[in-house]
Amino acid sequence: MKILFTGGGTAGHVTPNIALIENLRAAGWDIVYVGSADGIERQIMDRINVRYHAIATGKLRRYFDWRNFVDPLRIVIGFLQSLVICVRERPDVVFSKGGFVAVPVIFAAWVARIPAIGHESDVTPGLANKLCFPLLKKICVNFAVTRRYLPEGKVVVTGTPVRENLLGGRSDEGRRALGLDDGKPVLLVFGGSLGAVSINRQIRDVLDQLIAKFQVVHVVGEGNLDSSLEKIGGYRQQEFLFEEFGDVLAAADVIIARAGANSLYELLVTRKPHILIPLSSSVSRGDQLDNARTFTGQGFSRMLEESELDNEKFLNLVDSVYDERAAITRKLAEFEVIDSVAVITDLIKAVSKGT
Repeated sequence: MKILFTGGGTAGHVTPNIALIENLRAAGWDIVYVGSADGIERQIMDRINVRYHAIATGKLRRYFDWRNFVDPLRIVIGFLQSLVICVRERPDVVFSKGGFVAVPVIFAAWVARIPAIGHESDVTPGLANKLCFPLLKKICVNFAVTRRYLPEGKVVVTGTPVRENLLGGRSDEGRRALGLDDGKPVLLVFGGSLGAVSINRQIRDVLDQLIAKFQVVHVVGEGNLDSSLEKIGGYRQQEFLFEEFGDVLAAADVIIARAGANSLYELLVTRKPHILIPLSSSVSRGDQLDNARTFTGQGFSRMLEESELDNEKFLNLVDSVYDERAAITRKLAEFEVIDSVAVITDLIKAVSKGT
């Protein structure tokens, strides 16, 4: 059996596919991936030795940008390239994790009569997935609340596939990997695969106060290291965390993160007390705000909007979450964890057989 994966733009549209790829590969499936020529999806697939096809990609923006005049042509070219790939590879099924790179692939699969499954991570669907929904056999979602936005009869609540090395992270290995002290709590900060300027700035503004109480592990994103802070004790800067991420996550007492759906889901299933600082609606469609508000309202998360970032308010919230971490962890234990890899793998097998 052969499966074609697609999805890209950010690591959140790619890394959940890894657990599925590993599971299907172990079962003897032939795996192929379609993504952009220079996106992070290519780097990730190269690391796990997955055969890769690059296509032209474009984004449909809801605001004025000169690229809006060029990108429709790139999308058409991407569709034609995807159609050729579908005809040559002839996969039994296509699985899309979303992002605009996936749109021409799903349309090409539909034209080539190849069944496709999509995955919507956010509480509220994005435009790229909305365009694909009518052509999909099944739509996987992270959260039951998302059902209200999707067509009836296609939706399956599956959660997100989470890598084994993240679920089985070891605190002692995480501390060892970064040279952390066993006797001092750990604050882990990350802003997603692209980093987060506002979060980075906030951490550095109050770094002296933070390291008085915590060892700070700060994942800043590519090109965002500050060399002037390299020798500060109790502060570890990293552009990325890859294989060691699960261990460092296990070592963390409190986590500060964006509210991307996949990162949020990982925090929920690993029962980690956390603070969400979602992207504002001025630079996004507001999906992270929806995610953060939903789970803050349910008591699983704490949030601080970018417009509210203030040194005193930020430090008070960090202290509050740390002091209440035991109660927050008990609340997080109420979040239902689904064996997403098993559920989605069964769905892939069923759709590939036309059932």
